[in-house]
Amino acid sequence: MAKEFISLSSSILVTVISFFLASALVRGVEGTIGVNYGTVANDLPPPPQVAHFLLESTVINRVRLFDANPDILKAFAHTGIAVTVTVPNDQIPRLTKLNFAQQWVEDNIQPHTPATNIVRILLGNEVISTANKLLIGSLVPAMQTLHTALVAASLDRRIQVSTPHSLGILSDSSPPSTGKFRQGYDTHVLRPLLSFLRATNSPFMVNPYPFFGCSPDTLDYALFRPNAGVFDENTKLLYTNMLDAQLDAVFSAMKLLGFNDLEIVIAETGWPSLGDSTQVGVDAKSAAEYNGNLRRHVTSGAGTPLMPNRTFETYIFALFNEDLKPGPTSERNFGLFRPDMTPVYDIGILRPTARSSIPNNPTPVPTAAPLNPAPRSKGKQWCHPKTDADENALQRNIDYVCGLGLDCGPIQEDGACFLPNTVRAHAAFAMNVYYQSTEKNEYDCDFEQTGAITDVDPSYGKCLY
Repeated sequence: MAKEFISLSSSILVTVISFFLASALVRGVEGTIGVNYGTVANDLPPPPQVAHFLLESTVINRVRLFDANPDILKAFAHTGIAVTVTVPNDQIPRLTKLNFAQQWVEDNIQPHTPATNIVRILLGNEVISTANKLLIGSLVPAMQTLHTALVAASLDRRIQVSTPHSLGILSDSSPPSTGKFRQGYDTHVLRPLLSFLRATNSPFMVNPYPFFGCSPDTLDYALFRPNAGVFDENTKLLYTNMLDAQLDAVFSAMKLLGFNDLEIVIAETGWPSLGDSTQVGVDAKSAAEYNGNLRRHVTSGAGTPLMPNRTFETYIFALFNEDLKPGPTSERNFGLFRPDMTPVYDIGILRPTARSSIPNNPTPVPTAAPLNPAPRSKGKQWCHPKTDADENALQRNIDYVCGLGLDCGPIQEDGACFLPNTVRAHAAFAMNVYYQSTEKNEYDCDFEQTGAITDVDPSYGKCLY
């Protein structure tokens, strides 16, 4: 008995040490999931209702706004949710003047802080891609002036200044190791911009969209499904998903200019649940796959081939379907939720209490023919840890399942699911192994109230659940 106790204690000690080592090796900003809260619609709920919903019913703790709407900022007061506001593109030239920048901060920021947790101001959106010489030439000076205004208001330690870019800033991106910024913009705009971000400890922000870069042949690659991958001959690294390749192309371009130490934040990415018949992979199932796999991947600590062991602060586009957006049908159907705040599909961001009270209806918006998916209870389901599950409880779940003799080989060293080497990731696999071996009743995923059932496949790379 003493030997068994010593052996168990040693095992727990090794597990704890491994967990902390793994945590220490993960670099980058906190891998949290936020949403883009767009308002180009005439049927959205009032901002106080939205703020309450996000706080009480979801695990989302970050929101990006496309303006500095005072009603929305007021609604998020005292929620603790981190809010990013945006200065519209057309105001950028005016912000190069210090008196205007100070007035803008006084009018749009100071009335709301610190009650509202404003953490970042973005100067425009995809400014370089506009090809507007006035906007592009004013971008970095405006960022510098706005930061000076924040310093004067003693808000510079609380609020960062940055700007999001499309992948159009790259002249080369395939293979990822050859990524470089467009000639001319690299030295005249992006080098001083990156210098400013480094000096102010702010992130470089990008809007990668595998949806816009995929074809029928690369759909699995874009959706994080099992696929043959893309091999980079220069680095001898294999890419198993398009997002990693896009991020590493940006990283390579930054490295060429000597700024590979800056953090990268995913300001926008997403997948529509409804589109035109000519578009590939546009349905609720594909949207759930992309955003669900995205959420797991960016928070896992696995990183990318060129940026291993890091997480990425990520903002999914978008919170709601927006019925007034121009363009193809898909532009109006990127939302995670409908205007009545029921989910278009489930990616595991609803709190368990909210999930049980919301009807499971994964059909797209009612303005188009329904996809008629099978009811969730009849499709395949998986068991995974709740977001608030205690690490010690999850370790007990691992010990229990593996102690039953079920196959825990994939989460052993060199196993397909060993990385990320964290208690939560290993528990997710072990708990699901047990659940799949049972009759799949709800109580088979209870694990002392630490487990939850999902209909989104958590598999990634060669790790199959």
